[in-house]
Amino acid sequence: GPHIPGGPPGSPEADGDRYIEIWNLVFMQFDRDSNGALTPLPKPSVDTGMGLERLAAVLQGVHNNYDTDLFKPLIAAAAQLCGKAYGRDMATDISLRVLADHIRACSFLITDGVLPANEGRGYVLRRIIRRAVRHGRKLGMETVFFHQLVAPLVAEMGSAFPELTRAQREVERALEREETRFRETLERGLSLLEEAIAGLAAGAAIPGEIIFRLADTFGFPVDLTADIARERDLIMDMGGYEAAMATQRSRSRAAWAGSGEIKTERVYHDLAMRLPATGFTGYTACAGEGKILALIRDGEEVAFLEAGDVGAVILDRTPFYGESGGQAGDRGELQSDGALFAVTDTQKPMGHLHVHLGRLTSGRLQVGDAVLAGVDEVGRRATAAHHSATHLLHAALRNVLGSHVQQKGSLVNPERLRFDFSQPEPVTAAQLREIERVVNAAIRNNVGAETRVLPIAEAQALGAMALFGEKYGDEVRVVRMGDFSMELCGGTHVEALGDMGVFKILSESGVAAGIRRIEAVAGAVALDVIQRDEERLQAAAGLLKVAPAELDQRLAQTLERLRQLEKDLEKAKRDEAARAGADLAAQAEDVGGVPV
Repeated sequence: GPHIPGGPPGSPEADGDRYIEIWNLVFMQFDRDSNGALTPLPKPSVDTGMGLERLAAVLQGVHNNYDTDLFKPLIAAAAQLCGKAYGRDMATDISLRVLADHIRACSFLITDGVLPANEGRGYVLRRIIRRAVRHGRKLGMETVFFHQLVAPLVAEMGSAFPELTRAQREVERALEREETRFRETLERGLSLLEEAIAGLAAGAAIPGEIIFRLADTFGFPVDLTADIARERDLIMDMGGYEAAMATQRSRSRAAWAGSGEIKTERVYHDLAMRLPATGFTGYTACAGEGKILALIRDGEEVAFLEAGDVGAVILDRTPFYGESGGQAGDRGELQSDGALFAVTDTQKPMGHLHVHLGRLTSGRLQVGDAVLAGVDEVGRRATAAHHSATHLLHAALRNVLGSHVQQKGSLVNPERLRFDFSQPEPVTAAQLREIERVVNAAIRNNVGAETRVLPIAEAQALGAMALFGEKYGDEVRVVRMGDFSMELCGGTHVEALGDMGVFKILSESGVAAGIRRIEAVAGAVALDVIQRDEERLQAAAGLLKVAPAELDQRLAQTLERLRQLEKDLEKAKRDEAARAGADLAAQAEDVGGVPV
């Protein structure tokens, strides 16, 4: 009222900082659509939020979260590390608070399996780390430092969160690597920014092209540039930034359109609007009848295909698995009254339609024809073995390396499996051997691979592992392999683990920062690999005329002898050069007192 000084928010007399929000209530009653119309929610609710830190501030009688005993030890550790005093300068205090807050956020994200990346949760983590590094630089930290705050955090919170203690070294290594990588471009990026804003007056805008270049070339998150803009009393030309971003997207779209894929995408989109979902029968059979609902040739829907045509066939139901979840699409044949369509791949471009891609080798197919769909059973069994092996590999990686391991991508086909996973450093040879041993032990146990369709809440309550970033419906398919592995998965699998026979790791490599890749084989393919390796071993042993078991010893002896021969040769060359020099000196003639 008029007897209380102050004004509304945003006015010169605003005094909102006198009040601290401790608890908020949000009454959710309507759904507002894009046109602004309000529709009552079927279940109105009240969203209430208070939070541990605000509650601690109240109980401890302080006016902000940073003055509670949740943050004070971390701020003190940051101040000591940076050689600064807390409470004497507002700019310094803000940076120290950022470090205390961000080390906690980053550490728990990494403990939960998130690693710095260029998209999704990994990009959120990268932005937080880079903002912390920049505030450390403001405090005078010119060398890699942020990871050193993990130990004080563990000392404060490790007893309440033992998983943080277990992951301490992994967290430290991930932060150290990310800061090191960012500092390689930080100076150049800041130089570019300083040059761009050197002549700008207060209230002027940082050009959008500069904001975009900082993000695209130097890895500066936009909110980091915005922090600097606020400190200099500048604004951001976000319109220009969006225009630069749109220009880049247009270039990408133009390159993509040149491949002809937009036309193909459009026909599948149109078909998806009017065709029902393809019925998939491949979990229990590799052959079955179906009816042709649509035919595609050259990106256009057609009424028929003739011998020699390359195209696509959509059936009302099929045993062919459409590529998804990392599993390659099935291959095989479609037959109908003298017509034979060789299926080279099966895709699901719109999610619910199985599209059989291939060539009509003989006869004629037209919409409405009944066909007999037959999957290549040998390829299907090999793919199933590799998919089941992928689940076992995932479980073994978490068993051997730690719970931070999370799937980041996979490929499963008849020839091999490829598995990308979060891991901050290369997997050692000893760890790879242990992973391989663990998977093969599970195969020898020969438990059944059980599949069940459950409500997603029930599946998660049972402990089924879901992949972050994947979208799941109300009901999910759960694949369980004894007590060893349980995941949400729509792929095809072996009936019993023993059907895989054997598992063999082929390689381990890095594909991105914090992401490792294992390639492996299982079943008959693995046996072929092992036999070829044995043949090479036998051939190498034959060249050295020893038994394979003695090959390493003989090879070491041969290499040592080679090194000695190289030394002897070098010595002989030096001795010969010395003798040649002596002979020339002996033949010299005196010319004016100088031997020539």
